[in-house]
Amino acid sequence: MQVKEESIEVITYAGYKGEERPISLIIRGKRIEVVNMWESSVEEDIVSKTRKRSFVVSGSDGVLYRVYYYENSGEWSGKVLYK
Repeated sequence: MQVKEESIEVITYAGYKGEERPISLIIRGKRIEVVNMWESSVEEDIVSKTRKRSFVVSGSDGVLYRVYYYENSGEWSGKVLYK
């Protein structure tokens, strides 16, 4: 079963680079603290020059999430990787 991305709110630690890393996720009105960050990466589309930052985090609810930050629009989305 393919899990779809959904729009979420993210509270971040903003260092000198701006939206650096997520510290809390708000999914369907529920706040979930980020307990651990397992991976982070940046992808750039060669044609459109759009950048997407990706994070794999475990939440305080015991769920593993992949969270995306779209730098051009400032929007966040996420999906469950493992429950």
